Amino acid sequence: MNTVRKTPEHPDPAPPPPGGVLWSLVGDVRTLLTLPAALALQVAHPAVGAGVDDHSVFRTDPWGRGERSLASYQLWVYGGPAAAEEGRRLRRLHRTIQGTDAHGRPYHALTPAYFSWVHATGFPVFRHAQRYLGRPFTPAQERQLYAEWLRVGRILGIHDRDMPATIEEFWPYYRKVLDTEIEQTVVVRELIATDQPVPVPDRGPRWLRLLLRLTWPALRPGFLRFRRFLTIGLMPPDARHAIGLPWTDAQERRLRRLGLVVRLVVPVLPERVRFLPAARRARREYRAARR
Repeated sequence: MNTVRKTPEHPDPAPPPPGGVLWSLVGDVRTLLTLPAALALQVAHPAVGAGVDDHSVFRTDPWGRGERSLASYQLWVYGGPAAAEEGRRLRRLHRTIQGTDAHGRPYHALTPAYFSWVHATGFPVFRHAQRYLGRPFTPAQERQLYAEWLRVGRILGIHDRDMPATIEEFWPYYRKVLDTEIEQTVVVRELIATDQPVPVPDRGPRWLRLLLRLTWPALRPGFLRFRRFLTIGLMPPDARHAIGLPWTDAQERRLRRLGLVVRLVVPVLPERVRFLPAARRARREYRAARR
């Protein structure tokens, strides 16, 4: 489980390059809409689902967990030298996450097959969601996206031998996991439930927190329905089928209408609104360095 430290012989892996596919994708506010689907696909693996069920605070502190996860996720792409250290921090954090899944099988969070699956899910979810929320990727962009996602995997300490090296190798691997391992775990069911006691959001300015505290009983049911809609709708159809999640033609039409609005509105927003804080800072620093 040891993490390789930076040495002259083993330099830190570099994050994806400025101007690449992930550089624009990960910092765009539209990425927030894709995260529920990616998380649900991750925890549909019994070992991953058990680790989250046993060790995560997603029930008691969902907003804090989400904020920390998003900050970490942004570092992988925009963190520069800090990206690799964040990868090492995550591996240290996962060293003690172990137990037994719902089938009585032992798991450890850093088992390569499980840790790699968590990372791998980002690629098919990004690819599928882009068809609704932006312009579909060209074949060349898909290849670049996958190559950059492999670079992120190296930042997380995933060895090249534990991830398919090309798109052509990725899809058989992905479909095999869907066919033989994925299921509707307890955590998946909770993530799509519309009757969960989700705590009041506790992030943001004080006035907003006070307003949400007053209105959350009325807002929570709608929030949970929307989360379920995004979780299932932005999950690739083959994954949706493997997990056993329902999706109707009427829901598909609603998702396409939502996607149209998002595609029209987000690209014309000012940068301070369109991009998340870490992305805005990285973009400013990159522009300044090129002057």
